[in-house]
Amino acid sequence: MNKSFNAASVTSLALALVLVFTVSDAFAGTGGTAFDDVWLTLTDWTQGTLGRIIAGSMVVVGLVSGIARQSLMAFGLGIGGGMGLYNTPDVIETIMTATLPVAVNVATEAGMALAALPH
Repeated sequence: MNKSFNAASVTSLALALVLVFTVSDAFAGTGGTAFDDVWLTLTDWTQGTLGRIIAGSMVVVGLVSGIARQSLMAFGLGIGGGMGLYNTPDVIETIMTATLPVAVNVATEAGMALAALPH
């Protein structure tokens, strides 16, 4: 098979390789408090009275549409949506502040175990 590369594809490949190998470190969430007030407000809304009202209305709308369609799927979607709305701030906090203390402990213990082995 005879495959030929045109100048555009070679240039695109070269540009992609340059971008891949010249990437700098990214440290997301390591500082700045500019949006803390916004985050706290959204968290208070979703887990406070407003969030409970919206979650409850999702369940009620799901129940009504489930009765109208004679299916439990809409009711399940209402419950899932309400639970998702209420728990979203906790999930985002957990993801954005994730650390690996267990992995560090395991690595430390593994290092000590290896050091204790006879050479």
